[in-house]
Amino acid sequence: MEAMSTPDTSGWTIVVPVKPAAVGKTRLTDVGTDREALARAIALDTITAAAAADLVSRVIVVTDDEGVRAEFRRSRTVEVVPEGDTRGLDAAIALGAAVAGVGSPRAALLGDVPALRPADLDAALERAASVERGLVTDAEGTGSTLITARAGAVWVSAFGPDSAARHRLLGCTDLSVARDSTLHRDVDTAAQLSEAVALGVGPRTAAVLAAAAA
Repeated sequence: MEAMSTPDTSGWTIVVPVKPAAVGKTRLTDVGTDREALARAIALDTITAAAAADLVSRVIVVTDDEGVRAEFRRSRTVEVVPEGDTRGLDAAIALGAAVAGVGSPRAALLGDVPALRPADLDAALERAASVERGLVTDAEGTGSTLITARAGAVWVSAFGPDSAARHRLLGCTDLSVARDSTLHRDVDTAAQLSEAVALGVGPRTAAVLAAAAA
């Protein structure tokens, strides 16, 4: 009898779209810190955590933010692709997915998950290997922080308000990650930032917040 094959969980390419910090995170103007510095720090911490995950071999950041580009200029695992005339979150992600190609499993991760732990991303990707397309919702359960497509699958995404429902209609399966996974906590508001801080944000975000509190 032929042995059952085990899905390959490794070799993921993660696409992270990042708005220029000058226009990002506009709802974080009331947290008592430099919004632009905070927006960039949140993105950098998210990207760094993704690149540190064991199952991730490549991170493609789609952005025109020069600060992000400079940070990863010498990185071997993080590639920055200019957004250019591309407009909109899904278009930026599609650009990154096209650069990744269809030969490896791909995932789109929002660039605002500053408390992300690499192990939590690994846990989601391990589950994603067994489905055509996967989904991790935000902490509220209505949005999406991560969607996945295994090798060979056509890339589709529908981020924005109530994106979880739209991603399910596109064939995404909810991945059974832990309820307390840091992958759930994206940050758009001051209240969400407080929740991320309670989970433990990355060093850049922590430094920006500490400087504001000094």
